[in-house]
Amino acid sequence: MHFLNEPPDVKWINGCCNLVFYELYLSEDFLDLLAMGSANGLTGYRGKQPLLSFGVISDVQYADIPDGRSFIGVRRYYRHSILVLQRAVQKWNNSEKLKFTVNFGDIVDGFCPKDQSLSSVEKVVREFETFNGPVYHMIGNHCLYNLPRDKLLPLLKIPTLDGRAYYDFSPVPEFRFVVLDGYDISAIGWPQEHPNSVEALKFLREKNPNSEKNSPENLIGLERRFLMFNGAVGKEQLEWLDSVLQDATESKQKVVVCCHLPLDPGASSKEALLWNYDEVMDLVHRYNCVKVCLAGHDHMGGHSIDSHGVHHRVLEAALECPPGTDAFGHVDVFHDRLLLFGTDRMESTEMIFTP
Repeated sequence: MHFLNEPPDVKWINGCCNLVFYELYLSEDFLDLLAMGSANGLTGYRGKQPLLSFGVISDVQYADIPDGRSFIGVRRYYRHSILVLQRAVQKWNNSEKLKFTVNFGDIVDGFCPKDQSLSSVEKVVREFETFNGPVYHMIGNHCLYNLPRDKLLPLLKIPTLDGRAYYDFSPVPEFRFVVLDGYDISAIGWPQEHPNSVEALKFLREKNPNSEKNSPENLIGLERRFLMFNGAVGKEQLEWLDSVLQDATESKQKVVVCCHLPLDPGASSKEALLWNYDEVMDLVHRYNCVKVCLAGHDHMGGHSIDSHGVHHRVLEAALECPPGTDAFGHVDVFHDRLLLFGTDRMESTEMIFTP
C-alpha cells in the first residue's frame, strides 16, 4: 500500500527547501502496528521489543516574532514552534522508554532579531534540557545565521575540534549513530577569512553565476543545490567518516547517519541537498553498515530508498505546524528495521533494512 502527495512547485527560501515528491510504503505488519500503537503505545511489532527508542524533531526555528510566510507563501509559526517542542518533550518523557533524542538542526530562525539571538537559542536549549535523557544536536543554516560556531557549539554541547561539529555515539553495541556537519565547508558560520569559508565562497562563484547566491535561477537539475544556505562535508570529515564506517563494519554495527542536509535527491527537493551529497554517499556505499540516513532542512519531509538499499528519511518541520498541530516523533530500533512513529504532521514510516 502506498500514499502519494502530488508534487508541488519547487519551494525554497532561507535555506528551507520543501519536498517536490514524496512516496511512503507501509507493510501490512506496520499498518497493524500503527492501528494498535496509536491507541495503546505498543513498543514493538508482533510482540518484539526494540533494542532502543529515541525521539526526533527538526527545524523548530523559534523566534519571538509574528507569524510569517516563506517566499512562496507557506505559513510559518515562529512563536508556536516552541510549543511544539514543549509538547514533544512532554510526550517523550511520558513514554519513559526513550534513551535519547535527536534535534536535526535550525533551532532558531534567521529572522530572529539579532539582539535576541543568544537569548532565543538559550531559551530553546532549556526546553530540550527538560527531556529526561541526552539530547544530540546538529547545526543548521538558521543556527549559523544567529550565532557563530564558537558561541553556538558550546550551547548545544556539541563535541568539537577546531570548531567542527561532527561526531558519533553508540547507545547500544549493535548500532552506531553518526552526526555529520553539513556546514563544514560553508559561507556561513565561519569567520570570513577562515579557509572553510574561503573554499565555500570560491565554490559558489564557480557553481552559481547569480549575484544572489541563495537563488537557483538558471541552475538546472541537481545543480540547483549550489546555494549559500547549503554546505558541504570537507575532506577531513570524509576521512573521519571513512574510519568510523570501517570501525563499525569491523564491530558488526549497523549505522544511522544524521545530517541537517538531505543526502538523496529522492527524499528531498534539489535545492535542499548537501553540496557533495554524491561524494558522501559514494563513501557510504562502499560499506554495508549504513542502513538509514536521517535529515531535516526540507520542511515538507520525504522518504526514499537509494540504489544500495539505504533508507533516506527527511523529517517534517516543527516550524510549519499551525497552532494545535505538531511535527515530532520517536523511533523504535530493531535488528532489521527502524519504525518512525510520527505525531500529527510527521509521517510514520517503516524502514526495513536491505540484506
